Amino acid sequence: MPALDGIRVVEFAGVGPGALAATLLADMGAKVLRIDRPTQHQLGAPKGAVQFNFLRRNRYEAALDLKAPTDMARVKELLASADALIEGFRPGVMEKIGLGPQECFSLNPALVYARVTGWGQDGPLSGRVGHDINFLARTGALDAIGQRGQPPAVPVTLVGDMGGGGMFTVAGILAALLEAGRSKRGQVVDVSVVDAVSNLAMSIHGRRASGDWQAERGTNYLDSGAPFYDVYRCADGRYVAVGAVERRFVDNLLGLLDIDFTAENDHFDRRHWPRLREEMASRFLQQSRDTWATLFATCECCAEPVLSFDEAVNDPQLVARRTFSDVAGVCQPSPAIRFSRTPCVPPRTPRAADGEATASQITNWLA
Repeated sequence: MPALDGIRVVEFAGVGPGALAATLLADMGAKVLRIDRPTQHQLGAPKGAVQFNFLRRNRYEAALDLKAPTDMARVKELLASADALIEGFRPGVMEKIGLGPQECFSLNPALVYARVTGWGQDGPLSGRVGHDINFLARTGALDAIGQRGQPPAVPVTLVGDMGGGGMFTVAGILAALLEAGRSKRGQVVDVSVVDAVSNLAMSIHGRRASGDWQAERGTNYLDSGAPFYDVYRCADGRYVAVGAVERRFVDNLLGLLDIDFTAENDHFDRRHWPRLREEMASRFLQQSRDTWATLFATCECCAEPVLSFDEAVNDPQLVARRTFSDVAGVCQPSPAIRFSRTPCVPPRTPRAADGEATASQITNWLA
């Protein structure tokens, strides 16, 4: 049986972090019932093709109108049988429709009530609109990402919504479920992207406090400031990524590139960085990316080719790990956590909430 077999989760349809959290719980075996609006404008996927919205996979789907008394009564019945709830509305919305924490705890005292937003449930910006890039901007993380002398680089939505809000929501729900198993009491799990991203930057804040991190982006040894931690263009216009932080990896890499760097020189000494960067950039331009990838495999130097998504799905390591799955002819990421005894649920094709199928979906979720 999957690790979360028997756990029931009600997800109020949303995008981004809440949807990812619900997907990961469903992958691990939780029965997740996604409640969506009963219209043609449900929260779907790019181009409206629900089968490509992988953040809706492995779900039970219900189309319910929260403004209709009969559907609201049904939702409350479902919450009475749930172990956890996930919502990502602005603060106060759930209270306004009559599904705030206190109302839900009166129905189910052991319910884990997870709320994930960009700014959090309180504070001067709690009611403000925003997306991933806005939340990153407020935390300082966006300012730290990019090359020296260039504008901040936009790291798609992996850092804030997904790595921050989504993953911390899963952690909070699992911790609260464990505690509720002992106390038989639920609680609110308040997750915000700004809090989560600030935690993801914990090691950088530690380096700042110690004086080991400069404020200007692209000047530190883990943000492309150091020549041994950066990306380089190759002869064919593609790139390689170098992460040779430790000295033995630096020596191996520079030996591969035929660059002289004497043993007594400290590779963390910034005075050496301009020369090393210039020479490394020149060497990498002499061969194609794949030629360098072949050479990287001959020694331990912490350097890899920069692959596109199309290339990554066919990469031998990812193929061996079955990192991607083919689901009805559509390639998508497989569940990432591998359990020795309780394997995750194989991905199922996402489907839209269907008013006609809602009753059977709810029955199956409750079974």
